[in-house]
Amino acid sequence: MDERPADPLPIGAFAADAAPCDVRIRVPGSKSLSNRFLILAALARGRSRLRGLLRSDDTDRLATALATLGVFVTYECDDSGDETTALVEGAGGRLPRGGAVHLGDGGTPTRFLLALATLAAGDVTVDGSARMRERPVDEGIELLRRLGADIDATDVGTPGTVVVERLPVTVRNATGRSRIQGGRLEVGEVASSQFLSALLLVAPALPRGVELAYLSPPTSASYIDLTVQALRAVGVRTDVTNGDDGRLLGHRVEPQAIEAFDRSIEADASSAAYPALLAALVPGARVTLVGLSRSSAQPDIRFLAALEAMGARVEGANDEIVVTGPPALRAGDHDCAMFPDAAMALAIACSRAQGTSRLTGLKTLRVKETDRIAALATELTRVGCNVEAGPESLAITPPPAPRVDPVSIATYRDHRMAMSFAVLGRVRPNLSIEDPGCVAKSWPGFWRAFAALR
Repeated sequence: MDERPADPLPIGAFAADAAPCDVRIRVPGSKSLSNRFLILAALARGRSRLRGLLRSDDTDRLATALATLGVFVTYECDDSGDETTALVEGAGGRLPRGGAVHLGDGGTPTRFLLALATLAAGDVTVDGSARMRERPVDEGIELLRRLGADIDATDVGTPGTVVVERLPVTVRNATGRSRIQGGRLEVGEVASSQFLSALLLVAPALPRGVELAYLSPPTSASYIDLTVQALRAVGVRTDVTNGDDGRLLGHRVEPQAIEAFDRSIEADASSAAYPALLAALVPGARVTLVGLSRSSAQPDIRFLAALEAMGARVEGANDEIVVTGPPALRAGDHDCAMFPDAAMALAIACSRAQGTSRLTGLKTLRVKETDRIAALATELTRVGCNVEAGPESLAITPPPAPRVDPVSIATYRDHRMAMSFAVLGRVRPNLSIEDPGCVAKSWPGFWRAFAALR
């Protein structure tokens, strides 16, 4: 199947008498880990090897941006052409040059690159797509300024309104060296944990390192935990402070060299949510997820526990997880704060459950590739669900009787909308996906893999 099929793409429902699938699948490497290890490899001394690196729009744009700033990434593939190894020529804590970079729709690459740009030998201008120019970066800019960075941003606002800073952004670096020093920051609530992860990733290369003291619980703290594990995996000493009640109070990373490393990147838990969802929706279906463990540090691995709570059977051993569909899915209440990306797949599961389900902890979904709360509410309503959307929540009630009328799902240039509703189309007849090519942001081969899940 074409990797970027024509628009719209019809999704064939399973025949009522078809045998449930029993398939094995290895999804591509983790996007979250690929982005983090690319940044760390860029700062390392010498050539690092990243095995199983995800090749997607997000990661390819980040690699291209690194090359613009003097850090080159080359690729090797195995005989199948599926497993990609990236060789990154690290710059030893300082990027050789400045330049202009464009990260497209990539929120994580953009925020990470803003921090990395403070370590370049020249000025760096960071820009993105029209949607990325709307997404928040001002909090991250302010944090970098407090550490000594000199940054010019685009002011957005009208007279009488609050002026916010957006892309494009130019990081000003003194000739031959960066201005940023690092140090201690007291941090209140921020819109995205990616700002804090970005600071921690570049902290080893800053003269004073970085110490973050949290005045309130960080947004999506599970992704900061993932960053800490990535730092430690390449030998960076990272201190974590917790209160007596277990609440996260702070992180500290002292100045230190990062040596070149050889790292395998596990399968992507966010992408694995879609074949797991397919198994959960079809009674008796069985999908084996290869290259992923239930003990993974990736936040979206928690999606599997939510499927279990709905009645699916989830079994794991070593680096394989098996998901088996129940006779019917149970409705329930789910706090998705620790696995926000997989919350979209969970919303699809709720649309086929028996009764009303409530999803909370969805705050960050408002500022993703699209307003995902609004998008889910709109498209689930079109397939017959009753949906109540709150500022940070969704209540989803399936239609009282199965719907088979034709419906074309708008994806809003959002890869996770396309993949989530594609799975629904396997059990809900006459459903088509608009802009199917948007899946290239995280899983370019999704449609080929999806066709094999039968």
